[in-house]
Amino acid sequence: MKELVETLAAWRAGGAEVGRAVVVRTFGSAPRPEGAVMLTTADGRIAGSVSGGCVEGSAFDEIQRARATGRSRVVRYGITDEQAWDVGLACGGTIDVLIEPVVSKAAEAAARAAAGAGRTGGRAVVTPLPADSPGLKMGPHPPGDGEPPASVLLVWEDGSLDGALGDPSSDAQLVRLSLESLASGTSRTVELAGRWLFIEAFPTPPRLVVVGAAQIAIPLVAIARTLGYETVVIDGRPAFATRERFPDVDRLVVGWPDEVADEIGLGPSDAVVVLSHDAKFDEPAIVTALDRGCRYVGAIGARKRLADRRERMVAAGARREDLDRLRSPIGLDLGGRGPAEIALAIMAEIVAMRYVGTGLPLRDKARAKGDADSSTVSSAPAAGE
Repeated sequence: MKELVETLAAWRAGGAEVGRAVVVRTFGSAPRPEGAVMLTTADGRIAGSVSGGCVEGSAFDEIQRARATGRSRVVRYGITDEQAWDVGLACGGTIDVLIEPVVSKAAEAAARAAAGAGRTGGRAVVTPLPADSPGLKMGPHPPGDGEPPASVLLVWEDGSLDGALGDPSSDAQLVRLSLESLASGTSRTVELAGRWLFIEAFPTPPRLVVVGAAQIAIPLVAIARTLGYETVVIDGRPAFATRERFPDVDRLVVGWPDEVADEIGLGPSDAVVVLSHDAKFDEPAIVTALDRGCRYVGAIGARKRLADRRERMVAAGARREDLDRLRSPIGLDLGGRGPAEIALAIMAEIVAMRYVGTGLPLRDKARAKGDADSSTVSSAPAAGE
């Protein structure tokens, strides 16, 4: 939903009440993933999509119905391959869509933060789904009636929880599952404490922090920005950390990385790539990034020098268990040798770690799983499964 925050703000500034439809579960090769959103106003304006065009008309009507009744409900759509082809998609699938009469303030605030309105900390917005939702088979309500919008819960990236499910064990499970969703940047539906809950992930925008303004850093920054990462380049040499060399970087910092960590707010949502080739510069950067729990820490360097580097950092106070998280030599083995090819290998490893990918070709992943269809499926089973 973060791509729709400006539209939402403009509509609300004009006095419009905005309802929404959001994909909460998918089965098969669905057109849009969990978390895909469509917004509508009473006067017929539409932004976003839940299916790429297959069921938007019906979803619009459902939002208008929800606006009139004040009730949320989940609608299941089976999208045939023929319907998908009609709107230019390759295949259909089945989706469960939560229809809400209004966009919650919590979801709007989380989406705004995730869209880059400051690094205020990511959060997961947890919405209890109506008990009569398709396939959920819970509660006494007749199918399709829905319920008034439930109070949402918030799980923050630091593990704190606003709200409660009713018992400490369920709360702890919810925090764990929500943190997993935040780490991967994916939304999903789970069953806890006798309810189905939609975990809508709004992580802090991913950021790439490059230590050392080497030649590889130039294409690395360009690739990262294409993938939606905020980018920072740090170097102690003013002649290298220049706008001429990095015209599109979000931030250039001249200084020692361990000394500017507080200045840039280095933290768990960051991927740190150390390219400096200078022990007095890169080793403090590695230790600082590991100590602050950065999600990815990688350093360029020859394999034969890694043991010496490791022992120096241990002698300087680094914990061996932390150093086990260091990715060095850095990147996936793509076989390339040029700066842009090495940069691609580094970003490929960062993406694989972010989404817990295997780094294998998809055909090999499918064979390893014994599953010819390697598409993502919901954590909740379809009715009858």
